[in-house]
Amino acid sequence: MNPDDLRGLFLFEHLSEEQLAWLVDHGQVETHAAGTRLLREGESATCFFVLLDGTVALSRTIGGHRVETNRTDHRGAYFGATQAYVGADVLAAKGYQMNADAITDVRLYQLPADDFGAVFREWFPMAVHLLEGLFFGMRNTQRVVGERERLLALGALSAGLTHELNNPAAAAVRATAALRERVAGMRHKLALLAGGSLDPAALPALVRLQESAVEQVAKATELRPMEAADREDELADWLAEHGVDGGWDLAPVLVAGGLDVDWLERAVSTCPATATEAAVRWLAYTVETETLMNEVEDAAGRISSLVGAAKQYSQVDRAPFREVDVHDLLDSTLVMLGGKLGDGVRVVRDYDRALPPLPAYAAALNQVWTNLVDNAASAMGGHGTLTVRTARDGDHLLVEIGDTGTGIPPEVEGRIFEPFFTTKAVGEGTGLGLDITWRIVVERHGGDIRVESRPGDTRFLVRLPLSAGPATTAG
Repeated sequence: MNPDDLRGLFLFEHLSEEQLAWLVDHGQVETHAAGTRLLREGESATCFFVLLDGTVALSRTIGGHRVETNRTDHRGAYFGATQAYVGADVLAAKGYQMNADAITDVRLYQLPADDFGAVFREWFPMAVHLLEGLFFGMRNTQRVVGERERLLALGALSAGLTHELNNPAAAAVRATAALRERVAGMRHKLALLAGGSLDPAALPALVRLQESAVEQVAKATELRPMEAADREDELADWLAEHGVDGGWDLAPVLVAGGLDVDWLERAVSTCPATATEAAVRWLAYTVETETLMNEVEDAAGRISSLVGAAKQYSQVDRAPFREVDVHDLLDSTLVMLGGKLGDGVRVVRDYDRALPPLPAYAAALNQVWTNLVDNAASAMGGHGTLTVRTARDGDHLLVEIGDTGTGIPPEVEGRIFEPFFTTKAVGEGTGLGLDITWRIVVERHGGDIRVESRPGDTRFLVRLPLSAGPATTAG
């Protein structure tokens, strides 16, 4: 190369004669045959290249696959150590951020990165300050905003989980308090028996009735309101006919336990006539205690399920890259965001349970589902339908998350995956959620994410490869 050749490149056209002479002395021209790998992603960034002739393709390695990001034959296009001007202690300046391959025979102008970085800082000190400020500023901004985003997400998830845990916990407390009262009542009946107020001969029959009632409670089915009311009326009349006081209070308890008039007729016939009221009240206590214990068990089971969902969501003690059931990830995310969705949002799950396991970074995918569901909830304003659908799409697994919200305006739809771009009011969104989502899906998993939107029907379509190894670059 001579100074006139360099001046003909847009990158160098405004340099002085001395600067062009320096570039001639320190650079060199090299040629490569078609198919040559010019540089490899991750290797030490030692050279700055300018394309003189031919076609070059730039690519990234994602999920074990080569993904082409740019192909050019433009004379003067540059690649390689493009951040050599940044201090040598910066990680981004130490390694190539892409692969470069010669598609045709190519001719390149090459500068050593150390020489290029040093002379760039000497010739353009103000530009270096501006570029370094932009580089470090963007990196620090992303770090600070990312940390804030994670804290806000953690707070929202904690609030949602607390809300979900509160209901079964409160139910367990109420059921335990009521159970304590019923057990105290049964102790009172035993005290009457021990004091002679009840015929000891009735005890074996009462015990048999108790065991039979427990079996009946286990088999009891939920009745419709009108059907339950009719049975309560019928049972209350039967209790009054048999001299049992307070039958209107006892009837709902007995009916809820699956006991009807026919069952009581058979049961009471096994006891002495004088023990009818004692037997009925003993049965009512039995039914109530059994029902309350079922409530405690159900509440404890719901708490255990929520804790399991939280563990599944956070992927505690799980390998970062493994085969997962995508439905488990989606369900755990919906549980964690239950408080955010609220009672006004109807969740529709349309799952293809025949889908094979998905090789993925499970915790990262949970972040994807969180961002998409959270955005859907915000778009619907607390009222609407959230649809989560899974299906197979060739050699990919498709996850579709749709909402009936306001939709995305056409003029901004093409920008929603840009860093820091948000349609929310200042202070309500960072603009990083969908950028992070895109990077996790596309860069980390080698998948694809698209959006289809119109008012009342917005759908995010996430496609993930069903056969892939972990990506070689962190997304």
